[in-house]
Amino acid sequence: MTTDNKKYEYLADDPNVKVMPIMVSLIIGAFFAILNETLLNIALTTLMEQFHISVTTVQWMATGFMLVMGVVTPISALLLQWFTTRQLFLGTMTVFTAGTIICAAAPVFPVLLAGRLIQAIGTGLLIPIIFNVFLILFPPARRGKIMGIVGFVIMFAPAIGPTLSGIIVEHLGWRYLFITVIPFALFSIFFASRHLINVSEVTKPKIDGLSLVFSTIGFGAFVYGFSSAGEKSSGFLDPFVYGPILLGVLAIVFFAIRQFRLEEPLLDLRVFKFPMYTHAVILFLIIIMAMFASELILPMFMQGPLGITAATAGLVLLPGAILNGLLSPVMGGLFDKFGPRVMLIPSSAVLAGTMFMMSRLNMDTPIWMIVVGYILLMLSVSAMMMPAETNGLNQLPKHLYPHGTAVMTTLQPVAGAVGVSVFIGIMSARQNNFLRHAADPGNPLTIGKAMVAGVELVYFIAFAFAVVAFILALFVYRAKPTELEELSQKN
Repeated sequence: MTTDNKKYEYLADDPNVKVMPIMVSLIIGAFFAILNETLLNIALTTLMEQFHISVTTVQWMATGFMLVMGVVTPISALLLQWFTTRQLFLGTMTVFTAGTIICAAAPVFPVLLAGRLIQAIGTGLLIPIIFNVFLILFPPARRGKIMGIVGFVIMFAPAIGPTLSGIIVEHLGWRYLFITVIPFALFSIFFASRHLINVSEVTKPKIDGLSLVFSTIGFGAFVYGFSSAGEKSSGFLDPFVYGPILLGVLAIVFFAIRQFRLEEPLLDLRVFKFPMYTHAVILFLIIIMAMFASELILPMFMQGPLGITAATAGLVLLPGAILNGLLSPVMGGLFDKFGPRVMLIPSSAVLAGTMFMMSRLNMDTPIWMIVVGYILLMLSVSAMMMPAETNGLNQLPKHLYPHGTAVMTTLQPVAGAVGVSVFIGIMSARQNNFLRHAADPGNPLTIGKAMVAGVELVYFIAFAFAVVAFILALFVYRAKPTELEELSQKN
């Protein structure tokens, strides 16, 4: 079933289009797919013991997931123009479900990692599908609240992942992290097959093979290089680290140059000619890195120096995760009413203050302070991410929607991989330096203090990024439809 009614500019205004089933179809599948981004964070220690692997090896469950997403997401703009909404969603959900089943049954770590990477293929394509469909369905004046619902999925799902992970791992075992997802994924496929219609235009643009090669090598090598940093004793000075990073940067540069020369680019980078879109992308990257730093490092800090269980660590993060999800649609509605400045300036100030507070964590920090800090972090993120992203996308003309969403969703795993590897690398380097100069490096108390020193440094750097976000927020303005039309004609 498709819709080709040209009477309505936006399909949500067409009474013949049932918007709610379309939204439900997409959100159910995407929620559980995106949930897997952080579902394993607290379980990493358990997996190390189960498969007798090191921390740098198990890290690939997180960074490998983001690497594959970084490779497949750039081609989403092309796929959105080659296949119908139904075909693309059902295909990606089927791939994701297959990967989940492989993970649940994995007898050894390489099989588990393979299933995880297959999951990433589906997840990497689902996010741009959702963004593109909702941009087509709803006019700019109504997008804030709608994109807030998308924010519920994109932010609440990965935020609640560590909490669910801690409870499931402690009471059921790590395999149930995947077993519990399978029935929901199957239901999503069944529901979408009955209710999802095609809302996008299938134009089947020319496929440029060289762009695909540059994109795959560029984003893949870049993420791989950063992900390998933690495995090498010399870190970023190791040629097997900086080599792939340099190769990736070079390939991405060639990819970008080629896109500007093509009439039908794989990824139209002309989206960066729109100032509020570029502004939103920079803020988006800062927010993603702040989130990944907390969602990965806080559980390690709580289970390390503070000595609490995985389940308790997950529960500590639960209030912030719940508030983040519940308030995302509210923040979107406030964006529709008041615009981006009212949302971004105070929330970026709160983010900076929270990062500074986290940089003062130590072995005597009470749990309630971590709960409050994480709540403030997630509230500021919910007030920043979707308003900034929606405002940026609102400035794009319709034909650039697939490319605008593809760029943002490509940068999410790239920023995540860079953030994870850099922050873990910084934390490890600080820990090792502390232990080298310690009188009794084998003492558990000394080891705990070493990790505290690493966490303090990571959050101080995150504080510096948050200050940059605050400065950027001072220059934001609402992207208006008339402005959009003028920019579209000019470019």
